[in-house]
Amino acid sequence: MLGVVTLAAESGEAAAVTAGWLLRNAWVFPIIPFISFVLILFFGKRMPDKGSSIGVAALALTFVLGLGAALQWVDYANRSEDAAHHATDEHAAALVVGPAAEAGAAPSGELAAPASLAAETQVEPGAQGEVAAEAHASVAPVERTWTWWESGGLEFEVGTLVDGLSVMMIFVVSLVALLVHVYSTDYVHGDVRYTHFFAFLSLFTASMLGLVTSHGLVQFITCWELVGTCSYVLIGHWWEEKNNGDAALKAFITNRVGDIGLLVGMIVLFFAAGRGESFSILGINEAVVSGTVSHTALVVASLCLLAAAMSKSGQFFLHTWLPDAMAGPTPVSALIHAATMVVAGVFMIARLYPVFFDGMAIAGSSINMLVLVGALTTLVGGSLAFVQTDIKRVLAYSTVSQLGYMVLALGVGAWTAAVFHLFTHALFKACLFLGSGSVSHACHHSFDMKKDMGGLRKYMPVTHGTFLVASLALAGLPLFAGFWSKDEILAGTGGLGFTDANGTYHLFLLIGLFTGGLTAAYMTRCYWLTFLGEWRGGRQHVPVPAAAGASVAHGHDAHDAHDAHDAPGHDAHDAPGHGEPHESGPRITVPLVILAVLTFLATFVNIPGSFDFVPEGWRLRFEHYVEPKGDYFPAISHAEFSPAVALLSLLMAGLFAAIALLYYRKVRAEGGIYATELAHGPTSRSRIAAFGYRVLENKFYLDWLYEGVIIAFVKGPFARATYRFDQEVVDGVVDGVGVGSRRAGRYVYEYVDQKVVDGAINGSGVGAGETGGLLRRIQTGRVQQYAALMFGAAALLAGVLVVVVQ
Repeated sequence: MLGVVTLAAESGEAAAVTAGWLLRNAWVFPIIPFISFVLILFFGKRMPDKGSSIGVAALALTFVLGLGAALQWVDYANRSEDAAHHATDEHAAALVVGPAAEAGAAPSGELAAPASLAAETQVEPGAQGEVAAEAHASVAPVERTWTWWESGGLEFEVGTLVDGLSVMMIFVVSLVALLVHVYSTDYVHGDVRYTHFFAFLSLFTASMLGLVTSHGLVQFITCWELVGTCSYVLIGHWWEEKNNGDAALKAFITNRVGDIGLLVGMIVLFFAAGRGESFSILGINEAVVSGTVSHTALVVASLCLLAAAMSKSGQFFLHTWLPDAMAGPTPVSALIHAATMVVAGVFMIARLYPVFFDGMAIAGSSINMLVLVGALTTLVGGSLAFVQTDIKRVLAYSTVSQLGYMVLALGVGAWTAAVFHLFTHALFKACLFLGSGSVSHACHHSFDMKKDMGGLRKYMPVTHGTFLVASLALAGLPLFAGFWSKDEILAGTGGLGFTDANGTYHLFLLIGLFTGGLTAAYMTRCYWLTFLGEWRGGRQHVPVPAAAGASVAHGHDAHDAHDAHDAPGHDAHDAPGHGEPHESGPRITVPLVILAVLTFLATFVNIPGSFDFVPEGWRLRFEHYVEPKGDYFPAISHAEFSPAVALLSLLMAGLFAAIALLYYRKVRAEGGIYATELAHGPTSRSRIAAFGYRVLENKFYLDWLYEGVIIAFVKGPFARATYRFDQEVVDGVVDGVGVGSRRAGRYVYEYVDQKVVDGAINGSGVGAGETGGLLRRIQTGRVQQYAALMFGAAALLAGVLVVVVQ
């Protein structure tokens, strides 16, 4: 199937709109980093830079082509809409009310409405010669497929499906991956598996690009699993330390739990949409929108697919793997938590949105399972970020919370708001993670904000400035992209009557506002402990642990390991006044600056439509080009910008940030410039506060439940009970069957075989011998005797015949 879309009129006339080469050949996007993976793996170690230049060049090319694809999509969408409006105008002009029309005759030159346009045309009664028409032109996605294999007469296809959502994801993934590659050339310099690291970074990127351009569900599942496999490899990059290996296994196994839901849900959709649609994503969406799929099947499929999104995108209660994934190198954390793995689940919901929209009855409702999971996740992630001392873990739980925000938005029908927040979040969260790596790089590779940071704004102006910009965007303050995307989500709830939306999700508007305040508070805490006050890293000597020797050779993220760039033998923390922090090199800071600038520029991507003082061509550009238009996407309502909601959001964020600032100013006033907490804080004075802190510190006891109860039960009592059952029951049954078989065999041998079978055989032999002896007496060889016997027999036979005849 070629990537050419024809808007054909029923009259036979057509307006052909041809997509650009990159849209028709989107397979190049995953292929380029995949080739990079192969080249680095086989030839990287022989190169002077150990193969990193291959990865950087491949991702640079992918990003440039991604920009080209975005421009081609804008051009293609504009031309498609122009063709649609032109055809609709001709159709509307033909609907002039007149005698000919009343008689049923079509006016000369009339064109039927194009079948591929989602157009609604209304004619006002009594309006002679006037037509009121409103056309919603569809922009068909660009498809290209090849037959993968055939089974039972069913074709399994592989190909590409490109629309605004795919193009946006290609841009985000390729951009963040390119910056991570550049950043990593400095950050993991000297790592013993440097080549291996860059190879799997490229494969990770290829897998995600393959996922966002997948045409069918089987191809989607394949790329989904490749993403999970690459994350396992990269999270466990420093597998010499058991904690890193455990974190990789935890991520892998937790995702397998949700993947069962993915498989079941997609099988349900395959049969529910009809085998004729095969596994085509577009075909399934069209079948759902047209109403040919039963609501029961959609409920089952959406719940199963939600389980997959919960594991892959870190939704409560399957989010526990995500903070532990910080065991991987910081560039991996940025790639996983910003643009690839964790947004795969959100992307899956957005791609199959008709299934969720209809299956969970989002329109006209006030609660559903999707929005409930998102709301719980955003609350849990935001609250857990407060008690973390590791800067990367703060950002990890922040990611959990923001992913919950996206799922909440999808749950209330705010599709564009959710995807726009995915876009903006990828930019500022990548900046924050890479910024945390830069901070760690300067603090002798420690991530502990309380012990080894503080006052870094004086030592690291570039890192400080970019981190501040990204923090403000995450907190949702004006002039930064995070404000607009969060405001769209809040307005999209339709809560408290502020806006018209797809439903009336009052409770979830309040949860969204509260979580926005939490975000501002924990980012204020993170910023204060990291950049304000005085540097606490050089106050005392902290010896390097004995186990850190292994960490020296394989990376920068190992806590308390010495700097690979320092002279051999340098301790992580030297004497007071020695080894002060310093700004990172350009390969680290330049990506930070680029992401910070884009975080600001993204503000203007989706300016609200109600801003009349802004030219129309600048408003709602993201919605216009990214949100699907056509018969494969449900008809959703779009909430207008609400000044009341925006003001409430700002007040909540400002209030929580002010509380955090006041608290830490009090900490400094009472404890001095190096203090990080109050000596006699709320937890020491209030049992309720102490209990709440323990609950948060223990992460709502979910890890204890999974590892200390469920896994311990499986490994302990359940395993012992299973072993005992195996030994005493299964083996007993097997042994009993063996003993019974042996006794049955002995009985058969003694009584059946020996006495019956052998007796019969021996008896037949004896009978044959006796018969032979008798016959030997008759067969004497004398002819006279034979003749006498024949004569006697004949006489006997004649006598019998005489008697019978008479």
